[in-house]
Amino acid sequence: MTKTLNIILAEDDLEDQAFFKSALSELPISTMITTFRNGEELMNYLITNSSSAGSTDFLFLDLSMPYKTGFECLLEIKENAILKDLRVVLFTCSFTRDIEFEQDLINRLTRMGAAGFIRKPDSFEELKNIIETTLNRLMDKNTL
Repeated sequence: MTKTLNIILAEDDLEDQAFFKSALSELPISTMITTFRNGEELMNYLITNSSSAGSTDFLFLDLSMPYKTGFECLLEIKENAILKDLRVVLFTCSFTRDIEFEQDLINRLTRMGAAGFIRKPDSFEELKNIIETTLNRLMDKNTL
């Protein structure tokens, strides 16, 4: 693949941001990443820079952020005529490993328009694998 993927990461935890960026940098996929620390910053950027948002291939969005949650951001994105086609992958570590609860959450996010869901893993290697698998799956589904 020769195209550089433009990725936005909305994550309030700086360590998790660094962890994600490091994992992404080790993948055999060319990427450029822009980061935001809360949902309000993210939405202000997306709305004010709709042309930049239109060139974004994927948004990785933490569910639990200050000012605006990932749920609120996803809802606003999918209700916005300019942003609605943005492919959003949500992630969290904020719930127990209850399979039924997680499946209900995934179903709800899918109905809201999410392209994917990731539970934050415990290890760096797992994170790399999950990000790579997610990107490859989404790229196969949609021609970039």
